[in-house]
This record gives sequence, C-alpha cells and structure tokens, in this order.
Amino acid sequence: MKINELKASPGARQTPFRKGRGVGTGNGKTSGRGHKGQNARAGGGVRPGFEGGQMPLYRRLPKRGFNNKRFALAYIEVSLSSLNKFDDGTVVDVAAINAAGIANVPKVNDGIKILGNGELTKKLTVKASAFTASAKEKIEKAGGSVEEV
Repeated sequence: MKINELKASPGARQTPFRKGRGVGTGNGKTSGRGHKGQNARAGGGVRPGFEGGQMPLYRRLPKRGFNNKRFALAYIEVSLSSLNKFDDGTVVDVAAINAAGIANVPKVNDGIKILGNGELTKKLTVKASAFTASAKEKIEKAGGSVEEV
C-alpha cells in the first residue's frame, strides 16, 4: 500500500453543510440562527453556565464538605523485599534506608512506612513510623524485630 492509495473509510468524511445558500435548502436567509437576538449576531452568545442573569446553578449550590488531603499523613513507602540489601543483624532506620538508596528522598515527610510486598530473608531490626500487618508478621517470622518510631 502506498500513501496515495490511502482512503478514508465510508462515513468517516462528510461534506460540510453550506449555510446561507437559499431558502430551499432549509438553511438560507438567517442560516439557522433565527431572527435577531444575541445569538444571531456575529460574536454573540453567552459564556458556559450563564443563565440570563439569573443566579447560576454553580453559585446557588452550597460549597460544603471536607477534604482530608491537607491533613493526611504522607509516608514514604518501602517494600519489604528491598530490605534484603542489608546484612543480618543490621538496624534499619531512616538514615540507613536513605544511605542504601532504597528511598533516596531528601525530605522524609511523615516518616517511612514498611509495606509487606515480597519476602524478607534477613534477620533485621527495623525502625520506621508505620508498618502494615503483613510486614510486621514477615519481619518477626524472619527472626527480626519491629520498632515504631
């Protein structure tokens, strides 16, 4: 197939409707705009949401509700399998995680949360702000201990 052989599929292209071409077309004279008025003029019309001067719906409805986004805790999440980088008996805390390049974030928001993704094969003492239940269970099963800081 060559580029000059490409053809639009049937129904994909419609000929544009030509307005103002006589009364017999059904779209002559005023070209579907009606008689006079704001929408009949060039550049006429109103903005979206305008209700003719009536108080618009978006201003009539109460602005209510609460969004917790500002106050939600922002943890840096670290998966359990990434802690296998450390040697047996190591104390794993925020500084150790940053030094190992696991969560290389200059600003630790509300601390680090250990997620229970993967398996842990080393015996570690893990100090973090939060743990998932499965992460705690897996760390203790591997012979390590958990400390919430």
